[in-house]
Amino acid sequence: MPCFESVYTKEYAQQLDAADPLARFRNEFYIDEDSIYLDGNSLGLLSTRAEQSLLDVLDSWKQYGIDGWTKGKHPWFYLSESLGEKMASLVGAKGEEVIVTGSTTTNLHQLVSSFFRPEGKKTKILADELNFPSDIYALKSQLHLQGFDPEEHLIKVKSENGHLLNEGDIIAEMKEDVALIVLPSVLYRSGQILDMERLTTAAHQRNILIGFDLCHSIGAIPHQLRKWDVDFAFWCTYKHVNGGPGSVAALFVNEKHFGRRPGLAGWFSSNKQKQFDMEHTLTPAEHAGAFQIGTPHIFSIAPLIGSLAIFAEAGIDQIRKKSLKLTAYMMTLIEHELSDYQFTIQNPRDERRGAHLYIEHDEAARICKALKEENVIPDFRSPKGIRLAPVALYNTFEEVWNTIQVLKFIMKEERYKKFKNERDVVA
Repeated sequence: MPCFESVYTKEYAQQLDAADPLARFRNEFYIDEDSIYLDGNSLGLLSTRAEQSLLDVLDSWKQYGIDGWTKGKHPWFYLSESLGEKMASLVGAKGEEVIVTGSTTTNLHQLVSSFFRPEGKKTKILADELNFPSDIYALKSQLHLQGFDPEEHLIKVKSENGHLLNEGDIIAEMKEDVALIVLPSVLYRSGQILDMERLTTAAHQRNILIGFDLCHSIGAIPHQLRKWDVDFAFWCTYKHVNGGPGSVAALFVNEKHFGRRPGLAGWFSSNKQKQFDMEHTLTPAEHAGAFQIGTPHIFSIAPLIGSLAIFAEAGIDQIRKKSLKLTAYMMTLIEHELSDYQFTIQNPRDERRGAHLYIEHDEAARICKALKEENVIPDFRSPKGIRLAPVALYNTFEEVWNTIQVLKFIMKEERYKKFKNERDVVA
């Protein structure tokens, strides 16, 4: 660490940036230098490589027409599989265990319909009360389709404080009537990382299948899904992976489950050698590709070509190392500079935190509006949460320092009071 007189100075932050091995990647992103973007955990920024790969695929349509499915630099027919191979290192999987397809919730529906097989006493799904709402909607929907009442058959593990989950409490709910477990890898509010290896081991000891939602961890922390023997996982690509709004999601299916028939079969579930035989009997792909449903959204998948190339160069371990330093530095500044303003840090302080901080304040909604007015882009979560995500690939330590100075100014001058303390339509 640099030896400045005080870690609270801008010079200290600048020295950290000077020593940052990932600093060069910032130049690859479209950044408004007059603002500080700290919402990459909701939507990552556009990179020049992602832009170029989208233009390349657009050009292949222009040049080849329908032959773009099999010709050109990135043949569309094989794009989901080739990107799955490139993304596999981010989740610790074999290339054939990952497929880029669908949306997060569509993939969850597919996986639950494929892996939830209620039989005898095993008729329940185990989740948690802090999960993102869409996951719960999907799980309830799947239970309804199987003829079960979600009020009885969906178990949601309680949180003691409304922010964190105790893994011991989760394991205690792994009872003999549970057939399937679906949990987040990182809690979307507090940023807590769950111990996926411990939970998977406990589930399998009780003959329960388990899967994870990686939306808030993919591209931010390393995973070892294959080593941990996770059964399945699913995730979006528009947050830390920087695939763009509505970019195509992805899923992982453990190799040991290859051959399991997809619960929701479709045109692209097919073995590619058989797909155009046009038979009415499906021959599924022999890998994770079997869990595709429809035709890939080519222009929504294309930016991932460029984005994943950046991850291959930067390395997820280096990204995680810098992310921890960024968030640790931000917490240090919050505690020093904002001690008089009733902010509470609710995310884990140790390395069980993901890539964003979650701080609470009774005036959070209008504080976020005041931050935006000062060109700092945060993320509000009802009722009183502020998420701040300094992203390792494009945010700097100096931006972290400046953010806290802006926040201190807003609080000292009470600039937030001119706004209503309620969320906008999109928060």
